[in-house]
Amino acid sequence: MWFLALVGAVVIGAVTPPTEYLTWLPILLAGLVILTFFIQLGIQRKEGFVFRAMTSITGAVIVLAAATAILVAIA
Repeated sequence: MWFLALVGAVVIGAVTPPTEYLTWLPILLAGLVILTFFIQLGIQRKEGFVFRAMTSITGAVIVLAAATAILVAIA
């Protein structure tokens, strides 16, 4: 998920106007959260579900927080 968060942030930074960064980055995060749960539920392993989901979502939040700070600073 971290890689997808980075790729999504780069695409958002390249494609959207600066006034819409703060609209599309939370939408990306919501999509990543949903995708995380689909992937984790698809694995069908009970052990470590919460840890795997938490790690994935936390990493995405950190990547997108850094991307938000960078995009807002250069806008």
